[in-house]
Amino acid sequence: MTVTKNEFTKESLLELVNTVKIAEGDERVRAIVGRITADLFKTIDEFKVTPDEFWAACDWITRLGALGQIGLITAGLGFDRLLDIMMDEADEAAGIAAGTPRAIEGPLFVPSAPQSNYEAQLDDDSTLRGKGKVMVVEGTVFDFEGKPVPNAVIDAWHCNEVGGYSHFFPGMKEHELRRKIVANEQGQYRFRTTIAPGYEIPPTGPVRELFTALGRHGNRPAHIHFHVVKPGNRTLTTQVNIPGDTFIDDDFAFATRDGLILDIEHDVNPAGYESLGITAPCERARFDFKMQQAVTEADADPRTRVAKALNQ
Repeated sequence: MTVTKNEFTKESLLELVNTVKIAEGDERVRAIVGRITADLFKTIDEFKVTPDEFWAACDWITRLGALGQIGLITAGLGFDRLLDIMMDEADEAAGIAAGTPRAIEGPLFVPSAPQSNYEAQLDDDSTLRGKGKVMVVEGTVFDFEGKPVPNAVIDAWHCNEVGGYSHFFPGMKEHELRRKIVANEQGQYRFRTTIAPGYEIPPTGPVRELFTALGRHGNRPAHIHFHVVKPGNRTLTTQVNIPGDTFIDDDFAFATRDGLILDIEHDVNPAGYESLGITAPCERARFDFKMQQAVTEADADPRTRVAKALNQ
């Protein structure tokens, strides 16, 4: 059969899609989009995807974006952890693999949390307060040589009792369960909070639809996010887990890592924690951060990963 100018085979269509241009454009973007397009062409062809299936998938993507749930899919399908693995491999190859393990950022960081020196109460305006065990998390920020890092800035945030994050979940106060702490001259910090449970993906919507079709659960173990910044050091994004959670070894986001599970002391004497509003025995965990040396200027960029990508 003769193929005319406006008639294509699968192969000629793909070639034209990936080569047509009126300007040079961005070489890297063209290469990546070309690979993605070729892989999708191959998937559609091999699995004989029907028009109904294709347009249902387009509708699913549209709803996913409209609901702001893309971050759940990138985490749940392993992309966030993949990026961490690749960065770990690059550090290993460069001989700079050290320090606190990085962990996925997630899409729910807010840079404007209230700031305090040395200590903070994450739960002082939260509905969580009074509904669970009070915990103190304290420790020291060290540099790559093991020296304390004075005045490091530590953002800490976590969800409420139903898995909601302030700024993203209706009904929560503006910076509920979010605080920015400036470490003291010895690199020390501490905060109190009420231990939050883990959470699961929304019970309805596009993410739940996909996970149901995959036969997977959508649960995350209890965790606290951190973002640690100090000039001259590589900005650290990580999170810690609360031990004993059912899903600590079965996190739908694949984010649990060795070295990031808290060791919690129980029934700790409240003496010395009065400034944190603690007057009864509480839980306590020590977690020290060890930062890496910044190799490039971008390493020390204080913005989060998402903010840097969007140039915010």
